[in-house]
Amino acid sequence: MSWKEILRHTVTSVEEMEQYVSFSADEKKQLEEIAGIHPIRITRHVMELMDYNDPEDPIRKMYLPSVEELDLSGNYDTSGEAENTVATGLQHKYEPTALLLSTNVCAIYCRYCFRKRMVGVTNNEVLNQFDDTVSYIHNHPEISNVLITGGDAFMLDTDIIKSFLEKLSNIPHLQYIRFGTKTLASLPQRIIEDDELIEVFRKHNSAGKPRVYVFTHINHPREIVPETIEAVSRLNSAGVSVSCQSVLLKGVNDNPETIIKLMDSLVAAGIVPYYLFQCRPVKRVQKSFQIPISQGIDIIENARQKLSGMAKRFRFAMSHNIGKIEIVGRLHDEIVFKIHDAKYIEQTGCIFTRKAVEVDGWLSPEFTLETEELAV
Repeated sequence: MSWKEILRHTVTSVEEMEQYVSFSADEKKQLEEIAGIHPIRITRHVMELMDYNDPEDPIRKMYLPSVEELDLSGNYDTSGEAENTVATGLQHKYEPTALLLSTNVCAIYCRYCFRKRMVGVTNNEVLNQFDDTVSYIHNHPEISNVLITGGDAFMLDTDIIKSFLEKLSNIPHLQYIRFGTKTLASLPQRIIEDDELIEVFRKHNSAGKPRVYVFTHINHPREIVPETIEAVSRLNSAGVSVSCQSVLLKGVNDNPETIIKLMDSLVAAGIVPYYLFQCRPVKRVQKSFQIPISQGIDIIENARQKLSGMAKRFRFAMSHNIGKIEIVGRLHDEIVFKIHDAKYIEQTGCIFTRKAVEVDGWLSPEFTLETEELAV
């Protein structure tokens, strides 16, 4: 069965969920209200990983909607995506990186998604405007790499991916191209069953063109199954390195033992741990999934004590309006931050502190650095 045929059998409604989980009449009504705002989509592959009878099951928490999504605390755009959009579906926040929202489709809809507002453009719109995207990148020689994401970039047809690579390869200052996908955890058959995709990557990398990298998204060690490892191996065989961006989530991986197992399992599978992100304060997400930053520091530092150098290469960070901010640790009663990537390049590398009592789960959206802090 092809990956597209498998995808047609995903769970997309509360009624289909009831084949696995029982809901009261009130719960069903509330979940249907939520599904009307933020759709349900769960692959059968992931459904098989769940313990349906355990409301605290971490896989269930990540992908089955809950009534807590009715809570409107927080914001929908927590990192200034709208203000950094330079063309439809194209963002340029960090000087060396162009980010392309290539599709608004995923194989699975995570309930903690920071793009719950469904920012993105359809495949046809991207294709129609892709030449403009290429022109923009060509006219900005400071851009060294492109991140093609969404949605999920691997929901694009392979011929579209091939077309993207061919057109981007003609830009002389482009050094590498990244694809963001969760399919290694949600639909590994996308990679396992598509020989053409692997051949496209193999030919591209072997021709000395801008190298292809894949960035995946895995939050719990139970998501790493034999099919995931096979998908990674196939990508590796085409010269594609795979890295992982995870999110620290309440009730999913918010303890040292799970973080240790997750990072060790990623390395064992051939995946490089890259970032562990603080959960964003997104509407319909914050209450369900975010934990305090100070608690996250304790969890991560306890985990790092028992991780090898290979497994603790990840950075604990947040994607804020001003940039990607590394959460370094605690110093007495203060939390130490470092700007890892900055919208304004002169702020890159800046270290600053804030009283732990002043920071709970996030720095204020209005947060800015004072002039004296820029000199640190």
